[in-house]
Amino acid sequence: MFRVYPEGWKVKAMFRMAGAAKLAPAILSLSILASSPVLVQANPAQATIGTVKLVELTRQGQEAYARIHQGGPFPYQKDGTVFGNRERILPAQRRGYYLEYTVRTPGTSDRGARRIVCGGQPAAPDACYYTGDHYASFRKIVN
Repeated sequence: MFRVYPEGWKVKAMFRMAGAAKLAPAILSLSILASSPVLVQANPAQATIGTVKLVELTRQGQEAYARIHQGGPFPYQKDGTVFGNRERILPAQRRGYYLEYTVRTPGTSDRGARRIVCGGQPAAPDACYYTGDHYASFRKIVN
């Protein structure tokens, strides 16, 4: 996701940061950049989270989701541990609100990249999110 900034924003910002006298030669070279809008990647916290229907998850995803709502048992030691939301893609909540669970990936010897992250009470979460790319993106699980 990208945000478009108005023309000249880089030049004005650089003037404020370093002063006009130091930047006079650089401003001439930046005039080309300032003549068109600039695309800058937006904050991931502002990214929209899509949805995925429970029936669209893999069989392993559906099984993990069912185990979460049953309160376990969980096959991996890290299942049910706090997810810190350091990527800031999920809605902001207090620390400890989100817990992560592994979605088994056939053919891997480790936990793989697939997870379900749920917020709220462990066996009765407010919302659960699926990631197939180890927290780079999330989709809210809907029935």
